Amino acid sequence: MDKRVPMRIILLEDHPIFRFGVAQLLRSRWPDVEVAEAATLAEARRLAGSGRWDLVLADLNLPDSHGLESVANLTRALPGVPLLVLSLSSEPDYALRAMQLGAAGFLAKDGAASELLTAVERTREGGRYISARVADHLASRMLEGAAGEQPHEQLSPQEYRVMLLLAQGERVQDIAEHMHLSPKTVTTYRARILDKLDVDSNVGIAMYCRERGLMSTSG
Repeated sequence: MDKRVPMRIILLEDHPIFRFGVAQLLRSRWPDVEVAEAATLAEARRLAGSGRWDLVLADLNLPDSHGLESVANLTRALPGVPLLVLSLSSEPDYALRAMQLGAAGFLAKDGAASELLTAVERTREGGRYISARVADHLASRMLEGAAGEQPHEQLSPQEYRVMLLLAQGERVQDIAEHMHLSPKTVTTYRARILDKLDVDSNVGIAMYCRERGLMSTSG
């Protein structure tokens, strides 16, 4: 990395103390780094128009955007800028879904400081990064084979997004507007989700997600 070119990072995190700690860590490694702090998606969007950015470092559980939807929202707001996710979750499926939706890296919040710095370097330079704990879980999942696959793992990335929004109580029309799809397309996705999860209603979808921790792994 060329240290003569100051790095510009948007740090999106709604907890001030954690945000302060990450910003200090970044400045200790790269003294001339510019860290623009944001606590909401709306603030990050405003920063997006203020010049060139090298990286977005973001929590996904925000006051105005939730879970994997934050990945889609951020990649739309800052196209071409690598997104490194900081999450409370180390669930491999959650990490994979985040990266399928456009994240360049996924890091558990309880990881080592050195791992965060490594992840920043790699994703900023165009690479990808998954934290060691998540990688271990992924390896275990692969060794278990397809026989251990859960129903929601058969969903496409778009179907998975629709599933989470339905589980949160969103209506088909609202999901269609949010995802820039037609209501007919969302209805088709919903039918596929019901079939693949073997449930018969939105309540069933919500119960399925809660029982498997899919809704709680949104930070």
